[in-house]
Amino acid sequence: MKALLAGLGVAGFGMYKKLRQHEGMDVAVVEPNPAMKEKLGADDTPFYTSLEEALSAEKPDIFVNVTPPHVHTAINNRVFDLGLPVLCEKPIAFDYNESIQIVERSVKERIPFMIAENYRRFPYMRKLKSLLDAGTIGTVSTIDVQFYRYHHTQRNYTVSLLDDIAVHHFDLIRYLTGKEGVRIFARNFNPVGSWSAEPANINLYALLEMQDGIAVSYTGSITSRGEQTEWGGNWRIEGTTGVIEVKNKELLLFKDGAVTRFDDYSDVVATDTLTEFLDSLREGRESESSGRDYLRTQELVYYAAESSREGRALDIRQHRV
Repeated sequence: MKALLAGLGVAGFGMYKKLRQHEGMDVAVVEPNPAMKEKLGADDTPFYTSLEEALSAEKPDIFVNVTPPHVHTAINNRVFDLGLPVLCEKPIAFDYNESIQIVERSVKERIPFMIAENYRRFPYMRKLKSLLDAGTIGTVSTIDVQFYRYHHTQRNYTVSLLDDIAVHHFDLIRYLTGKEGVRIFARNFNPVGSWSAEPANINLYALLEMQDGIAVSYTGSITSRGEQTEWGGNWRIEGTTGVIEVKNKELLLFKDGAVTRFDDYSDVVATDTLTEFLDSLREGRESESSGRDYLRTQELVYYAAESSREGRALDIRQHRV
């Protein structure tokens, strides 16, 4: 199998190394910045600066899109023209309507399209999911999520908490509960003294109602100078018979007056996004975080931004594909 990887930034180079590790996988790279070729070292990997040239010369079987989000749609549409399965870095697109368009096209033309959502593939999150599904704390009633990092980083696009990181946490809320969003109130803002000159998108408060009345509170910041959370955040999940807390990748179960700690996840099967993508193609099934599924996560991001802009709670209208 031959893969064409687009983008050789930090995430792209990480994906490149994973592709190289898969047995029987040939890899070619397209990256508009020729200086990035130095990352490949002594590898004899074909390297292109033109997408059209790479597609024509390599004739790949799959396409892996790790380019900046604002060019996802143009590139995905071009690759869809060739009917190639696509593994795309999140988000589908910054623009919600573009996200809808690209998902609708992939479904209509039956082109496998998966978003590389890696947070739900963390072993401790897979373990948490199994505990919740087993009814360990009864029926989930409320969830509190806290995320604090000082994340001042350079990208070739504007970094935001909501689009770049909270999107992962919103996806985890859906994944862990198996429910979709119903209503949201959010405040997306830039606090006094932050490192950013942008008017919003640095800190986020959100109150989210999920199906079956599950209430979620979310607090996030990428300008926090205090104790840093893990990228997956800290969680407190209240159920009708117990509570599970998540901190520093550890799970604490409070139930029947006892506390049980989970920090060994060797019993959990947790493949990475690339493996899930390849497995789904081989097995002829829809991938776990397919474009169709991930559009529900993009909806939460879109309505959070709209709620903040309008200063009021909004009902979440799901776009069916």
